[in-house]
Amino acid sequence: MKQVVIAGCGDVGTALGLKLLAQGWQVYGLRRDPAQLPEGILPIAADLTGADKPADWPAKVDYLVYCPAAGKRDPELYQRLYVDGLEHVLGWIKDSGQRLSYLLQVSSTGVYAQTEGEWVTENSRALADSPTGEKLLAAEDVALRSGVPASVVRLAGIYGPGRNRLIEQVRNGLHVPAEPPQYTNRIHRDDAAGLLAHLLGLADRKALLAPCYLGVDDDPASCLRSPVGWLSSWALACRLMHRAQLAAAASAAATSWPVKRVGSQSTPAFAKATPSCLRLESQGWLAALTRQITLPTSSATSSAPCPSIATPTGRPCASPLALRKPSSTV
Repeated sequence: MKQVVIAGCGDVGTALGLKLLAQGWQVYGLRRDPAQLPEGILPIAADLTGADKPADWPAKVDYLVYCPAAGKRDPELYQRLYVDGLEHVLGWIKDSGQRLSYLLQVSSTGVYAQTEGEWVTENSRALADSPTGEKLLAAEDVALRSGVPASVVRLAGIYGPGRNRLIEQVRNGLHVPAEPPQYTNRIHRDDAAGLLAHLLGLADRKALLAPCYLGVDDDPASCLRSPVGWLSSWALACRLMHRAQLAAAASAAATSWPVKRVGSQSTPAFAKATPSCLRLESQGWLAALTRQITLPTSSATSSAPCPSIATPTGRPCASPLALRKPSSTV
């Protein structure tokens, strides 16, 4: 049975663990309070910022997903959790005489410093302009230089159950002017977990994976003003109609509103399985897991077809998944 340790098994990690359990994996969830883990995910009680190997470290580990969440933007905490913590876990694996088949290190699109509204892909330069972004790049470096086959997955802002920051901002009177355009790049929690599970599946089939992936929605809002205006209209309707069920519907709909500024010039697929070839798509991508998808080719750059998600080759495609970096963010 395939065994995976999800280090930092919080919201995204738990969603990933449940998906893997359904696929027959044995899943270990590492967190400080493992009592919160759902049934089926085997607990490991540990603090990633500490160097001591947990007493209940498993005897066998095939795959590692490193996805802790800091909770606040503190450079010192980022160093201890993302950089030192990953080194600790890799050290525990080495000390146990274990040999990892693959490592997925979950990072953030916050490593990009672009601010002029330009499109950003995996091939764009990541020149973090914040102390926390620099720590994330340092953690990526630890993963990619670990001597273990590894990929970095840079997730955009996560939305979904319990993540209602934008909704609360609108309720508090947030106004976004039409100019200059402001973009928000995000991904639903379940899509993030699905992407990670998909990449693990490819790694388990010995597919060639890229060193870096972007995890973002692919249906862009023209600017942040569009989803904010949409949410504001719902809020006004709720106040006027005094209907609690309408308010609940607005909240549920808002959690899946595609507010990322991302896009691809021609590719239609669900998730990136090769660099700059595939992209996340929140509608219908689960079905794509069950079939092979061959992508169209841009005649301006290549006559060879892009690889499908079933047989990635690592060859770049002319139609990149991209995210729109804002001149300012909310």
